[in-house]
Amino acid sequence: MEAIRHRMVEVNGINIHIAEKGKGPVILFLHGFPELWYSWRHQILALSNMGYRTVAPDLRGYGYSDIPESVDSYTCFHIVGDLVELIDVLDPHERKVFVVGHDWGAILAWFLCLFRPDKVKALVNLSVPFLRFDRNIKPVELWRAYYGSNHYISRFQEYGEIEGEFAWVDRVEKEFLTDFPVLLPKGKLFKRPLDEPITLPSWLSEEEANYYVTQFQKTGFTGPLNFYRNLDRNWELLKPWVGCKIETPAKFMMGDKDLVYHMPGMKDYIHNGGFQEDVPGLKEVVVLEGVDHFISMEKPSEVNQYIFDFFSQYH
Repeated sequence: MEAIRHRMVEVNGINIHIAEKGKGPVILFLHGFPELWYSWRHQILALSNMGYRTVAPDLRGYGYSDIPESVDSYTCFHIVGDLVELIDVLDPHERKVFVVGHDWGAILAWFLCLFRPDKVKALVNLSVPFLRFDRNIKPVELWRAYYGSNHYISRFQEYGEIEGEFAWVDRVEKEFLTDFPVLLPKGKLFKRPLDEPITLPSWLSEEEANYYVTQFQKTGFTGPLNFYRNLDRNWELLKPWVGCKIETPAKFMMGDKDLVYHMPGMKDYIHNGGFQEDVPGLKEVVVLEGVDHFISMEKPSEVNQYIFDFFSQYH
């Protein structure tokens, strides 16, 4: 890990922290919630040894990157704007890179390909497929209708309230990384009592978990939660792109135990033509058995090899 270089880059009016290693074509890694550049540590080390320059930012609102105060500063346009300028900085000649996204990072990678396909050579997305826009139903209403008001996306909307409940950062971060809670009832956020120890999964050491905890103790969760607080605003902003297709060469991977895979209608969309219709550039879907949501950390060797094999076709 000592070989990974860290630096700040000014893009789109804010400072973004990036971790990078290696030489060669750039792979830009985009993390999800509640994560950091650190979620890509296995990919940074492995793929930099396979001939790539691996770069993983802390997205705005996370880690060492700036945390704008206004909720309105976290729309898809703001964040993709960060990425577009970052790509220009990382590769000033070609201004085009390979991209790998997970969770919110995958959503943003789909948007990047939608808005600026000229910036992406090829894409590998993990855990969250492209999600078709519905002209009529706001996303937060949709989640609330399916799962009720205790659903985490509903709970994340109220500015300040959930931050207060997330004050015990150590517990919150480990709960999300260990067993992503879909429902967060007020007063009883998690299945286990707060004084009951958490057994971390085999792929996450105490030292690794504590890296996340230390960072979120410094920053809090408001920046990351603001991504969710813009779901309805993004829905309004994305109206001009309703029906647009993603032509970028893409590969998609997820675990068969992932909570996203088991959302209503998701398996049908992924496997029975809808996903391919929306993403004509989709070359392959891989579902790994026995794997949950944090696929890049759970199965790093397999994920690294899939990324390498896919991007090797597009040099």
